Amino acid sequence: MRRRVAVASLLVASACGRPPAPTTAPSPLTGRLPAIPAVVGSLRLSVVHPPRDAVLDIRDSTFLFGSVGTGAATLTVNGQPVPVAPNGAWLAWVPVPGDSVVRYVLEASAGADTVRQVHTIRRPARFMPPASGPWVDEGSLVPRGRLWVAAEEAVSLSVRAVEGATVQLVLPDGRRVPLVAEGHPVEVPAAVLAFDRSEPVAVPRARRDRYAGTLRGVAIGDPGVPVARGDDAAAPVAPSAPSPPATVEVVLGADTARAPWPLAVALLDSLPIVVELDDDGAGTGTTDSLTVGRATPAGTYHWFFPTGTRATLAERRNDAARLRLSSQADAWVAAADLRRLPAGTPVPRAVLGSITVRPAADRLRVRLPLGTRVPYQVLEDGRTLALVLESTAGDPNWIRHGPPDPLLEQVTWRQEARDRVRVTVHLAEPVWGYRVRWQGGDLLLEVRRPPRLDARRPLRGRRIVLDAGHPPAGATGPTGLTEAEANLGVTLELERLLRAEGAEPILTRRDAAPLGLQERVDFADSVDADLLVSVHNNALPDGLDPFVNSGTSVFFFQPRSAPLAAAVQAALVRRLGLRDLGFARGDLALVRPTWMPAILTEGLFLMVPAHESALRHPDGRRAYAEGVRDGLREFLAARARAQAR
Repeated sequence: MRRRVAVASLLVASACGRPPAPTTAPSPLTGRLPAIPAVVGSLRLSVVHPPRDAVLDIRDSTFLFGSVGTGAATLTVNGQPVPVAPNGAWLAWVPVPGDSVVRYVLEASAGADTVRQVHTIRRPARFMPPASGPWVDEGSLVPRGRLWVAAEEAVSLSVRAVEGATVQLVLPDGRRVPLVAEGHPVEVPAAVLAFDRSEPVAVPRARRDRYAGTLRGVAIGDPGVPVARGDDAAAPVAPSAPSPPATVEVVLGADTARAPWPLAVALLDSLPIVVELDDDGAGTGTTDSLTVGRATPAGTYHWFFPTGTRATLAERRNDAARLRLSSQADAWVAAADLRRLPAGTPVPRAVLGSITVRPAADRLRVRLPLGTRVPYQVLEDGRTLALVLESTAGDPNWIRHGPPDPLLEQVTWRQEARDRVRVTVHLAEPVWGYRVRWQGGDLLLEVRRPPRLDARRPLRGRRIVLDAGHPPAGATGPTGLTEAEANLGVTLELERLLRAEGAEPILTRRDAAPLGLQERVDFADSVDADLLVSVHNNALPDGLDPFVNSGTSVFFFQPRSAPLAAAVQAALVRRLGLRDLGFARGDLALVRPTWMPAILTEGLFLMVPAHESALRHPDGRRAYAEGVRDGLREFLAARARAQAR
């Protein structure tokens, strides 16, 4: 016992001998932001979000925020006290009962004055199974609507019904397709999976009320034609008369439940349907001449097909079409972008001829003769750019590199599959940017030369487009500050700081006039920007706790922009002192440009009272702008040091 006491005494003495640790650390919610100024005024209770009677797809809790007009007030929501900031702003995290209409009673008091307000929100109608007997959730039927598939393609069926039942799809001609029970966990909303940082809760046991089956080589009803020709390509031709529907049948003991399955399926002709892509079928001239391709019908952007790209139709599901790019790849696109070519049009096939590289002052031009506008994808990885050419065979007898060039190491190719070719451009420096376009039957890849940088003054001479995000749309803070206004305030301060460093900042907007996303991207491209920075302030999806999920984050899309995003993220966290949400790839329009590194910053959360107040304060806007400037400087200095090696 004495020995233990002696050891304990020694540990205490050692601890007392160390220099005292800092007693305060920045709060993850307020960081190093300027203090919220006190506002003393009349009592005015408002709820900024969510709007009254908004329909919210949320689970057990959500947030409300607004203002009471004065920091001297108190506030309760359904009897529970809610902190009020010195300027009267408030943010509440409240439980959501299981009712379809949720009622919140807000009561604010200041001195002898009291204001009471009832605020309601709604939850979407959900199927509630009966306590006993067979049932089927008609909203869970997948797929539904109109489908066009090849006879050999399998269509996966899924429905939710009572556990322990015998479930079948009954076709209009009486044939039956069995569906088997599959265990599945409780579904978690996509927004929660992407943005929720709270500790995971226990997952309930897997339910076996989901039934799945397969339909192959069976037509149901008449969905019309998959793609019309000419101006009507977007709309399938409807059948002249309705067909009897298929039915899902659920048998539990001696009882049966049935529901119509709203599904029409047609089998595609064995003769391939060749289509051409055009995102401007209406001829407005206002599109970007690109059709987005996805790995799933509603998935993230993965391919970008220029107008004129040809492929064959493999499947159509309502407004989405699956294209066969090659034997190795399919892509889902908007059916509205398809134009059917005349019957008998050959399946697209290209042969890659000899490749030539021509240097220019600001870029390398790599020409790939193909003859046919086949689908392609550009893959970027550090110091390489790879062009994956679908429906293509390779025959580049010559690869002419031209005179030695400090940026180019070599161009290589390989036949990855019988109808897929990969051409790789190997560079001496990391990719800075590129463009790809068709020129007749040739595909032209333009590789941008990186700017020559000075590690001592890396920002000097750099043309940086600054985009103040929004309007239209955008978030609003508890006291009414709009995100468009807040973003512009930070951007103007950032412009001043960058100009002092010798940079050439150019703004996409200086006023409150709305500006489209594509207009902002096109502007950055048109001025040959070295970098693109879009300044934003964040908001959370309904149902996520802002007290644990708010902070600072930076988004990128192209791989070359990841180091820039990481540098700016680290600098913003140092300056603002808020929770580090990390940098992340995001499928956002302002970070998808290919000609320059591009990032989108989300420095603060406008819904948090301390963050909104900081964005109203010159010191808060300056701290945000300084963080971005520091990160830009560090990224460019690192690239300058790499160039000097």
